[in-house]
Amino acid sequence: MEGKGIGTTKSGGGQVMDGSDIMELVGNEQVFSNFVDHKFQELDTDCDGKLSVSELQPAVADIGAALGLPARGSSPDSDHIYSEVLNEFTHGKQEKVSKTEFKGVLSDILLGMAAGLKRDPVVILRIDGEDLLEFIKCPIFEPEMVSIFLEIELPDGSLQDYFVKAFEKLTVDQGMPPAADTWVRSNIVEPALQSFGGVHEPPIAQEEFLVEFKKVAESVAQHLKEQPVIVAHSENNFDGSGIKRLLSNNFELDKTLDAALKDAPKDHTGKMSKEYLRVALDVVAPSAGLPPLGAVYLVDRVVTEVFKVFDADDGKLVKEDEFKKILTEILWSIMLELEDNPISVSTNSVVHEPLATSSTLLQPSSDNVA
Repeated sequence: MEGKGIGTTKSGGGQVMDGSDIMELVGNEQVFSNFVDHKFQELDTDCDGKLSVSELQPAVADIGAALGLPARGSSPDSDHIYSEVLNEFTHGKQEKVSKTEFKGVLSDILLGMAAGLKRDPVVILRIDGEDLLEFIKCPIFEPEMVSIFLEIELPDGSLQDYFVKAFEKLTVDQGMPPAADTWVRSNIVEPALQSFGGVHEPPIAQEEFLVEFKKVAESVAQHLKEQPVIVAHSENNFDGSGIKRLLSNNFELDKTLDAALKDAPKDHTGKMSKEYLRVALDVVAPSAGLPPLGAVYLVDRVVTEVFKVFDADDGKLVKEDEFKKILTEILWSIMLELEDNPISVSTNSVVHEPLATSSTLLQPSSDNVA
């Protein structure tokens, strides 16, 4: 598999988007200024020296594509992100944006993206069927597919129903893009299933499944060869190391806790409710190498159990020093739990517009920035 992307370094199976190119671009004042001049001139179609909301739309679309979002109008969730990006430029107003304002906001957005990619690098993979064919021919194909077959519980399901579920359980490690993605399902999986003409009544036998699935998987590999799929792949290992680094640096810990409590509600005596601990932990999470609450179920479960130990949801009022002490102890406990039982999470999402060609905002040519 091959990959292309912004802010990349090469890595075995693809290229890693780690934000390095973005940092280099923004960090070089002359290059970034030239880049902004070129982009601003390109967007300023009426040449009035300012960008209207409509003139900003291509830049917003490019940023969305760089983030791997589907086209605007595809889903309410992605549309909300597009609106937030536009509001960053216009400050929520329908006024025109000067070049200075455009440069400042663009710099903030790019640096934010770079920081996120540095913390959680994304590998851009080009899945073209080769790895899937290799998996089919590999000795581990049969035992792995038997395991997947046994996981599928469709007593009244057809053989095609089993195929669909099986493809959804395969990963990029086996050369399969996310089969639940609408585009992949419509353009790769369903055409391959159409080539399967056999009629097999339930219940489906294991041997029957293995023989027929191999044929359909080979058809999927052929469709991937004809229409390769770009996938953004990320892996996160929550093992407590991020918390340990934070706790070992008292200056950084104090600064992080102060930032988390900056806007915390207090009563007239300066006390705070322990109910705010979840909010404070969410603020601390990026510095502690933890995901936001609600993002990773298994980590949420660890946090919930630790909170029970500290009666963190009892709503009692405590002084700020006591609040910080409890939050620090909660971090210690979460760290110990994750050290004993690390949690690994991988995500794969189809990049519907390949980053190397669609995101012109973040892929300036040498002519643009020289």
